[in-house]
Amino acid sequence: MFDSIAPAYDFMNRAMTFGIDRLWRRRAVKMMRDVAHSDVLDIATGTGDLAIMMAKTMTDAKITGLDLSEGMIEIGRRKVAESRLDDRISFQTGDCLALPFADNSFDCITCAYGVRNFENLAAGYKEMRRVLRPGGLLVIIELSTPPSALVKPFYDLYTRYLIPAVGRMVSKDTRAYSYLPESIAAVPQRERMCQIMSEAGLTDCRYLPLTFGTCTIYTASTK
Repeated sequence: MFDSIAPAYDFMNRAMTFGIDRLWRRRAVKMMRDVAHSDVLDIATGTGDLAIMMAKTMTDAKITGLDLSEGMIEIGRRKVAESRLDDRISFQTGDCLALPFADNSFDCITCAYGVRNFENLAAGYKEMRRVLRPGGLLVIIELSTPPSALVKPFYDLYTRYLIPAVGRMVSKDTRAYSYLPESIAAVPQRERMCQIMSEAGLTDCRYLPLTFGTCTIYTASTK
């Protein structure tokens, strides 16, 4: 599915969020500035938007982008080359539930809009915990359902009807953007997400709602 939507993925991200997704990423990157993170793993990197933003902001970081979709990674490599960041960002295909890295390999792990697609969220967090070094930082950006009763009806209308309709026109994939509202509704959110992270062995789990709660940034660390 993700290979088929790769050519339209960046456009749809901007269109669906009216460009706010860039602000969400920028807010997440700011949270990483106080941590020594020379080795960063960006899981579900997609076309590399977050990896590129981190490389431009965190000038000492070496970033590995991991994704199951070769189509996404191919676009990411082109974007990195155009940004002249080839020496700082590398890509490889891999499974988030069986990360192809040794224990304690990274100072920081990020994942933007990806954990809701994990087949086993708890197992995914345990793998992240395994490859994070002691004192490492985990930063998750994920779409979420707004808790406000005033906002939710408009949000439901937008995600259930408008986004799938535009997605079908732009990406020509009838599954990808119809699946989006279902995946957002199904993923654990806020306190429950932090509980799963804690049960996986991560510590100091916190969350920050953004834009009426339509996006949430989660952070956690390792001892």
